[in-house]
Amino acid sequence: MLYSIYFYFCGAFRRTKQIEQTYHEMAKFGVYEVNLKNFSGKEQVYKYLLENAYFANIDNDEMRKGKVQVDLTVCRKGTIFELNFCLQGSVKVPCDRCLDEVELPVESRNKLMVKFGKEFSEENDEVIVVPEEEGAINVAWFLYEFIVLSLPMKHVHAPGKCNREMSAHLHQHTVPVDDEGVSIDNFDIEATEEEL
Repeated sequence: MLYSIYFYFCGAFRRTKQIEQTYHEMAKFGVYEVNLKNFSGKEQVYKYLLENAYFANIDNDEMRKGKVQVDLTVCRKGTIFELNFCLQGSVKVPCDRCLDEVELPVESRNKLMVKFGKEFSEENDEVIVVPEEEGAINVAWFLYEFIVLSLPMKHVHAPGKCNREMSAHLHQHTVPVDDEGVSIDNFDIEATEEEL
């Protein structure tokens, strides 16, 4: 999660180099490559089902399992290609409290504008330039980023659903205090789960 925040807020040069490197690493995800050079018609629709194999191949310890349906509509508007993404499903990530897996819903609509240029670059968050000689964009990494950005900042179970043993360990190492910094004797594990 922190990586995605860094990814979107770092400098333009650094972002361009990072995206270019990631783009070439994503070449192994051939099924997610959208050929724009031989684009026929005004609109094309691509459908993907991102399952556990996708998340394992993306090689990120934070998110290893999931099932997300992706509908991608590509429209050509002159020299620019508009890519509209609709993602729906769920992913499993470690709970911030107990470290057990927690299933989080994914629902996101995103847009990218793609145009041809000499080399791969990012003009801003929505405009991507791909080399005209390659004439294609691999959307595997963008899909991952869209999923990460659709998740809440806190990855936690509903109150009372965390691993009880881990909650008990957390209770042993947590000293609750009131607004004035005074220790509270009647400490409740359920209350701690709601506050964290």
